[in-house]
Amino acid sequence: MPQVGQTAPDFELKNQDGKPVRLSDFRGQPVVVFAFTKAGTPGCTAQACAFRDEFDELRAANAAVLTVSADSVETLAEFKRSRNLPYDLLSDPQRAMLTEWGAYGAPLLGLFKLPMTAHSLWVIDANGIVIEAKVGAAGAVTQALAVLQRMGAKQPAT
Repeated sequence: MPQVGQTAPDFELKNQDGKPVRLSDFRGQPVVVFAFTKAGTPGCTAQACAFRDEFDELRAANAAVLTVSADSVETLAEFKRSRNLPYDLLSDPQRAMLTEWGAYGAPLLGLFKLPMTAHSLWVIDANGIVIEAKVGAAGAVTQALAVLQRMGAKQPAT
């Protein structure tokens, strides 16, 4: 997992429309990246909708929002449409980025890692440095907003 203070590893994944999205495309603005297990499941839907519901506040902090899962592009397109999600949903079916970023292999009792994506959150500053890294879904959007506020990212996105 990228550690706080390190440069976030770049990645390129297809979004829900099949278009490539690179993390490096967002240099110059903060980026909130969150990972979830499976589109349409209760916890993942709650997390995705929490980011949707706070999207205006995230954008007011000039932050881009990206989510990553191992779901197919088609599944993510339907999830985005059905839940009216205003940000890109990125597909990592080979789990390369999710593994590199430490989000694949959900911990169970500290003894095992289940073969699934762990809910995870990263906040990356405008220079590509990881400011926050967390495994777990609880309070992710609130935590992201607090980090952005501490960063002082106040300029509206253009």
